[in-house]
Formats: sequence, structure tokens, C-alpha cells
Amino acid sequence: MQTTTLSFENIHQNGELFANMFRARRELFIVQNKWDLPEAMGMEYDQYDTPASRWVVVHDKLGKVLAGNRLTPTTAHCGIYSYMIRDAQRGLLDTIPSNLLFDEAPVSENVWESSRLFVSHDVPARLRRRVHAQLVFELAKAARNLGATQCLTLLNANWPRWAKRVGVDMTAMGPVMEIDGINNQVVSMNFASNLH
Repeated sequence: MQTTTLSFENIHQNGELFANMFRARRELFIVQNKWDLPEAMGMEYDQYDTPASRWVVVHDKLGKVLAGNRLTPTTAHCGIYSYMIRDAQRGLLDTIPSNLLFDEAPVSENVWESSRLFVSHDVPARLRRRVHAQLVFELAKAARNLGATQCLTLLNANWPRWAKRVGVDMTAMGPVMEIDGINNQVVSMNFASNLH
């Protein structure tokens, strides 16, 4: 199992991995979850997949994607969009309620958003926990390398059951709310104590 943090600067060094990550997202979010999301050439994408973002990908030696995640700075802008949680709060997204945060969404160089976190549906049950832990460890490492002391993410509200297991200090930033029949919550992952 390997992990690579992709950016628009290094995708040329990683063969098909970038495209494979978007293909794996399509398989999970569009095919399995039946979400109505943009797709092209067998890949899922959205307005936040820009050169400002980074993608943490857990994969095997052949480039098969096991898990992934997108990191976007809260200072990002692309047309009317900034980052998913803030745009939902501003009422720009139909699929996420605008009351998802207790306070105003932050815009700060040391706060990034973690989104599109997934573990591929075909990762065997016996490996899922290990793959998920590796993904969270690497996303924390990538976020710290980018100068983030905090990441906001919209997660399944069962996060308190596994947060300590993966070693991340997490705090609720909004109410539990149902989206597509699943209880979700915005959470802050605190990386400040891990910065060197």
C-alpha cells in the first residue's frame, strides 16, 4: 500500500493515478451512492477540483486506487465558488443545507477543507480500517505540509467512534443533519499540536 499527494504540479510524474482517483470517485459517488454529480470520460469531478486543491490517494503498486481525499484551501476562489462547506453555508449548493455550521465558515491560510474522502467499495472488509487509517494519517501529513493547523470536513456523524483510533483531535463545528438519508456533521480536525 502506497500513498501519494497529487497536485497539478506533479500529476505528470504519477501516470494514470490522477485519472484513476477520479474514476474511483465516480464508481463510489455516482455508481454506488447514486449521487447526481458531474462526470466525463468515466470520471467524477466538481468545481472544487482546481489547481488550488491537492488530492491524497492511497493506492497499490499498479495504481489501483484504494482511498482518496481532496484538500482545498479555505482561501480558494473559482468564479462564485470558494470551498464546499462555505459555499453550502452561503446557499450556493442545493444538496447541502446552509445551516451546517454553528459559526461563519472560516477563510484563513492555515485552515483547509477536506472533502470527497472515500474508501473504495471493493477494498476487502479486513483491510478497510487499515486503508482508512492510512488515508487519514497521510491527509494530516499533507495538510501540515501545506501549513494547515485545521481542516474542516463534512463527515458521517459516527466520527466519534473512530476519531481516537486514527489519532486525530476532532471537534463538532455544526449540528448533526440528515443528507440523503445519512446523518452528517461538519467537524474540525485539529493539526496545530502536530506542527513542527
